[in-house]
Amino acid sequence: MVKWSAVIVGFILTIILSWFFGTINTYWGPNLGLFIAGLIVGLMVGNGILNGAWNAAVAGAFGTIVLSVLFLIFGTIVAGVPGFITAAVTGLIMVLASLIYSLILCGVGGAIGGLIRGKT
Repeated sequence: MVKWSAVIVGFILTIILSWFFGTINTYWGPNLGLFIAGLIVGLMVGNGILNGAWNAAVAGAFGTIVLSVLFLIFGTIVAGVPGFITAAVTGLIMVLASLIYSLILCGVGGAIGGLIRGKT
C-alpha cells in the first residue's frame, strides 16, 4: 500500500537533496540525494523491506515525471514549437532512463530504510 504522505515528502526531498548534493559534486551528488531521500521514505513508511522500497520507488518515479513535465514547459516557453518538440523527444528518453535510474536508487534506499525501521 502506498502511503502518499511519505511519497510526497520523498518527492520533495529527492528534488532538494539531489540539487543540494549536486552542487557539491556533480558526479555522485544527485545519486546520493536520491538514495538519502529513498532512505528517509523507507524510514517513514516502515513495514519491512518491500513496503519501504515500493514507496521510495514511487517517490522517485513521481519526481522524474514532474521533472520531465517542467522540462517540457520550459522548452516550450523558451523556444516555442521547436522547443516543445525537442523537449518532448528528450523528455521521453529522459523519463525512460531516469525512471529506471531513480527507481533503483530510491528503491534500494527505501529497502534499507524499511529494513532499519522493521515491522510496526
